[in-house]
Amino acid sequence: MPADVLVVGASAAGLATVEALRRKGYSGRVTVLGAETHLPYDRPPLSKQVLSGDWEPARAQLRELDTLSALDANFILGDPAVGMDAAARSVRTTSGLVLTAEAVVIATGLRPRTLAGQEQLTGVHVLRTVDDTLALRADVKPGVRVVVVGDGVLGSEIAATVSAMGGHVTLTGPQPAPMAMQFGPLAANLLAQLHTERGVKLRLGLAAIGLVGQDGRAAGVQLADGDVLPADVVVVAFGAAPATDWLSGSGLLCDNGVVCDSRCRAADGIYAAGDVARWHHETFDALLRLENRTNATEQAVAVAENILGADRPYTPIPYFWTNQFDARIHVHGTLSTDAETSIVDGSLADRRFVAEYRRHGEVVGVLGWNMPKQARQRRADIVAVPVLVGGKS
Repeated sequence: MPADVLVVGASAAGLATVEALRRKGYSGRVTVLGAETHLPYDRPPLSKQVLSGDWEPARAQLRELDTLSALDANFILGDPAVGMDAAARSVRTTSGLVLTAEAVVIATGLRPRTLAGQEQLTGVHVLRTVDDTLALRADVKPGVRVVVVGDGVLGSEIAATVSAMGGHVTLTGPQPAPMAMQFGPLAANLLAQLHTERGVKLRLGLAAIGLVGQDGRAAGVQLADGDVLPADVVVVAFGAAPATDWLSGSGLLCDNGVVCDSRCRAADGIYAAGDVARWHHETFDALLRLENRTNATEQAVAVAENILGADRPYTPIPYFWTNQFDARIHVHGTLSTDAETSIVDGSLADRRFVAEYRRHGEVVGVLGWNMPKQARQRRADIVAVPVLVGGKS
């Protein structure tokens, strides 16, 4: 058992690691290093309740201060990690602090991708942190023209929220429908219909190649065919990259995340958890990286157990959810775009259904649209078939 543990990242995965260690009886020294000044908070509400103003940021905080104090962990916040020596298990911070521990957990999450030149324009936003969310919220007024660049989970959620706030929203991206890669055509086309009904304009099937500015402020988004979508506000939400730049020269292998074995171990005494971790899933027999809240917590627990000697592989069935307008969509397994899809409960017409996704006759995924309980009950039917694309579910 290590004498001390250093968790790099005061995220959901980082906090869950500490909580699991303490819950399982670990009494050694624990340090949590965070890049932001905020105490650990939940990210899924940022694109929905916090952005809309239904929640103030404090409500997204994961634990009250007294609960965090009871963990007996040293939280060092607002001091990002800038370097690591894996052999020495030491981490260097922006302020020059050097932290070492017998066990290190990397939980630094993601960095949003950006469009060229967006730093020079006002009115252009990303959404990853509380501060990002509040900046965007301040820019969204009823009637403002908002272009959301990105047709995945985050972009679709932002489009739905901003539309409900009274913004005139255009959603753009290369897919034929919102979240087509995550849902396949049946559910994605229904999601497109829902967005259109609620006033979101869809300009899909083309990549955004740049921004148009006027007097230092964003005025539009240029598409690959030359068209310009006029905008007062632009949100860039077309994906994020694992936050591994600080690990350059560390001795760790980083390739679309921190590459780990089936125990989420990147090197002797060094582990990774959450969005930044790309680990060997023994059931799929493939490297897998999952960008969702559920995995952040579950993988953190697995890492804590292995730090304490469990020596168990982490083999989850992938799961994520998204809330958009009145749709509550839950996904279990992997929904490959070429899977055969059938409705097994409820109906499309009622927008309350469960769909099964099959490949070669085997159930590989389940999607529940406003039927979370029924979808969860069919989780047991899923067969682990390696149908993952690009390291994501």
